[in-house]
Amino acid sequence: MNQASQNSPVLEARDAGMTFNPGTPYAVEAFRGVSFSVAPRETVAIVGPSGCGKSTLFNCIAGLLRPTSGAIFVGGKRVDDASGHVGYMLQKDLLLPWRTVLENVVIGLEVRGVSRRVSEERARTLIRSYGLAGFENAKPSQLSGGMRQRVAFMRTLAVDPEVILLDEPFSALDFQTRLLLQIETMSIIREQSKSAILVTHDIGEAITMADRIIVMTHRPARVLAIHNVELGQADRDPVNIRENPIYNACFKKIWSELDAKVAV
Repeated sequence: MNQASQNSPVLEARDAGMTFNPGTPYAVEAFRGVSFSVAPRETVAIVGPSGCGKSTLFNCIAGLLRPTSGAIFVGGKRVDDASGHVGYMLQKDLLLPWRTVLENVVIGLEVRGVSRRVSEERARTLIRSYGLAGFENAKPSQLSGGMRQRVAFMRTLAVDPEVILLDEPFSALDFQTRLLLQIETMSIIREQSKSAILVTHDIGEAITMADRIIVMTHRPARVLAIHNVELGQADRDPVNIRENPIYNACFKKIWSELDAKVAV
């Protein structure tokens, strides 16, 4: 890879907007004039009030929806439909209950027509690497909530996406499991040299996990501010970070920019 491509954004939103039912009395504008970029190996968090259009923006990035204005680019190519360029991890793990851990991890590879041998080899490597060795043949009902989310994340990684979308992936978990998975997920993203976008209502989670934080307004969502998180990777422990003055200053700044409804 040449230096130019190394420095080029992995993802760009260029003045993107999305209106449902445009030109009718039922038109709803989800977001407007959104522009930002994500660099290689960078994690960007998006925070904003509930219902401001963050998930709709994610669906446009994934190619599940097409913006009604502007455009989104991944790897320099305009996103016009779902082409597997991103991995999408949701709030719920959405594991198929009749399939084993191994069979759930390989789903995306099966859809892409990858051979069974290659798919299972890749899945077994991920399962060993991320702490679920011995559970290859377990069904989702036999796993804890944290383990299920790890399987969902491995399923996302298995297809080797250019960008990983994390849509509040820890919100349904208990506090302790949530903190542990934040650490694991950060470590895996760095180890895999991936770029990621995290949507969260938790400002602390955003500061802990992201290199930059995008603050959105109420619907129609617009970019209100973008903050660099001036913390090194060694300072990202989700418990100890709360005693860091940089963390506290960043938290207060972002909170001051958001309506109190963001915490609901």
